Amino acid sequence: MNTAHELPAPVDRLLPQARAGDEQAMNDLLLHITPYVTRVCRSVAHDNGSDARQEALLAIYRGLPGLREPAAFYGWVRSVTVREAVRTARRLGRETASPEVDARHEPHSLDAVHINDVLDRMSEAHRQVLTLRVYGLNEVEMAETLALPVGTVRSRLHRARRSFQEAWQPTAA
Repeated sequence: MNTAHELPAPVDRLLPQARAGDEQAMNDLLLHITPYVTRVCRSVAHDNGSDARQEALLAIYRGLPGLREPAAFYGWVRSVTVREAVRTARRLGRETASPEVDARHEPHSLDAVHINDVLDRMSEAHRQVLTLRVYGLNEVEMAETLALPVGTVRSRLHRARRSFQEAWQPTAA
């Protein structure tokens, strides 16, 4: 993805049209972002990834006309997608999962397996904040997404990092 000030040509063209109510442009724009939304939703909502994807795309569809800063499109999509994936996972009673790593496409697939093993051993609360951090959310965004005070997110993130480092040390040797 490009910087926040420079959108790819198709998005640069489709975004104003979709915001103005052009249904074909909206469909094309949603098709463009669907693979990304799908990956994030599967990683965050795990078994409920398909439901989360539908909720996220619907929220994007409904919210796009009100997007105040078109240059921030991708950041906004990420934020909406993560928020909806967390909501869906909670609503359907499943805990959020760690970011899935496809070992077939990773040059350091053994490290990826170890990372997922460490994340799997962590508490749900710690895994959630680390997952959201991986997707680029800051502490305030995480607090809003998880409906928690910022201080709670900060302490969970601190403890989660420490817990991850301690659990990782034996596997790194």
